[in-house]
Amino acid sequence: MTEPTTLLSVEHLSIRVGSDGPLAVDDLSFSVAPGEIVALVGESGSGKTMAARAVIGLLPAPMTVCAGRIDLHGVDLATLGIEPLRKIRGATVGMVFQEPMVSLNPALTIGRQMSEALRLHTSLNTQQIHERCVQMLERIGIHDAEGCLLSYPHQFSGGMRQRIMLASVMLLRPALLIADEPTTALDCLAQLDVIELMLELTREQGTAILFISHDLSLVARYADKVVVMRHGRSVEQGGIEDILLAPKAQYTRQLLEALPLRGTLPVLPDADRPLLEVDNVCIEHPGARSFWGTSQPNRVVHSASLSIARGETLALVGGSGSGKTTLGRSVVGLIKPCAGSIRFEGVDILKAANRSHRLECQMIFQDPFSSLNPRMKIGDILVEPLRHEPGMSAASRAERVRQTLHDIGLAEHFTTRFPHQLSGGQRQRVAIGRALVRRPKLVIADEPISALDMTIQKQILELFERLQSQYGFACLFISHDLAAVERIAHRVAVMSRGKVVEIGTREAVFDSPQHPYTRQLLAAASPLEKIEGGGYRIRPGVVPGAL
Repeated sequence: MTEPTTLLSVEHLSIRVGSDGPLAVDDLSFSVAPGEIVALVGESGSGKTMAARAVIGLLPAPMTVCAGRIDLHGVDLATLGIEPLRKIRGATVGMVFQEPMVSLNPALTIGRQMSEALRLHTSLNTQQIHERCVQMLERIGIHDAEGCLLSYPHQFSGGMRQRIMLASVMLLRPALLIADEPTTALDCLAQLDVIELMLELTREQGTAILFISHDLSLVARYADKVVVMRHGRSVEQGGIEDILLAPKAQYTRQLLEALPLRGTLPVLPDADRPLLEVDNVCIEHPGARSFWGTSQPNRVVHSASLSIARGETLALVGGSGSGKTTLGRSVVGLIKPCAGSIRFEGVDILKAANRSHRLECQMIFQDPFSSLNPRMKIGDILVEPLRHEPGMSAASRAERVRQTLHDIGLAEHFTTRFPHQLSGGQRQRVAIGRALVRRPKLVIADEPISALDMTIQKQILELFERLQSQYGFACLFISHDLAAVERIAHRVAVMSRGKVVEIGTREAVFDSPQHPYTRQLLAAASPLEKIEGGGYRIRPGVVPGAL
């Protein structure tokens, strides 16, 4: 008996918002063969996640399937009721969600959550389920599998939580795995680790993958076939070489052109005059407290040294947990080092009560939705930093807010809106505006584009470059996105396990890396590059995972 050529067939699928609302997915068709990796790509709101959720009947209200077929093994999933779908979810079709900290229950142990699907879909007894979970955890590289089963999600890093989530799904050996942005908030090494593990597990079990992502570099590296979506419709689909490496649709070319490319940076007039000097800084977190006392503190930054000139952008890169955000927070006084010195304009801020330093250093936080007060209107958020500006009248503050809105590309009527009424890119613009409204000399930008689509990332990077050229502020740009760093940074500092292992000009670090960890980071970075003639190719030296 021959193996079927199609595992999943989506035919003319349409999903409507409510009974008479707009179409979130409009006449979408694609197929997935056994063992094949098919990627759905597009910007936020393109309908790719809604199409994937429709496969297992997990559309959020008021979304409903209004037309089309979702054929899996000859069964139309769109017509099944709740109970038949429950038997398919997990057992035949598994799903890895975008944010494991949200999809994993914080109140339940890892062992209880991993065993749930086995209890529902198999006849294994408690001991057999326990053994299967331990084997899977050991398979994904968890050294203390027994201890992991007794632990809670918050006790693991983002990469480890995603690995555990993947292990939980693969326990049942599903025929189809839906991976919804499984690496969005991870650094490039953790991304590579999670994707390689996912491919390894699925190849062992012959599982097909429906991979949802806006990261075109990952798609080019691993997918067999790509479906490019916009406004709920498929604008182009086919093999990697046909779509990403030789795009035909204008929208596909627009997505690819949003990939950051190395550009020419302006010459710094005061490159020899440091604005900020960080000298042998050490930072420790307090040890855990118990009945018997407090354990030894955990040192997270070890003798880190760097400097930033006026108007310069220094990128601080490294994996999650390397200490780069902690070091950035110490520069603005949010964390106090246990050793070393931080000099701003020649004054040691750890010894002098320098209030002007706090006003001249501003921070752009990673998640604008969390850092913007949900109860304050945008106008109030932007005017708040000006309350410490001496001698400014109410009219002057209002004019500064209007100028800032113009600088960040938002209309004046946005002052009356709340953060939840803005898109992710608009919220990030507000976060940048809040940091720049006082015209600071130094900005700490902590992962400012990590959760944004490629086209929005390009807009934010262009905005940031324009404002830096306009106002001349220096920047400590903290990021794990090496493509963005290559575009925007004058110099690059690489951190690993709390230490600055390499620092140099952009060209020196990217073209001639000296430290093995830097070379490891670059090997895991974006593999797509533009070639003459308008096409794109996988960067030489990078071996695609599934081509």
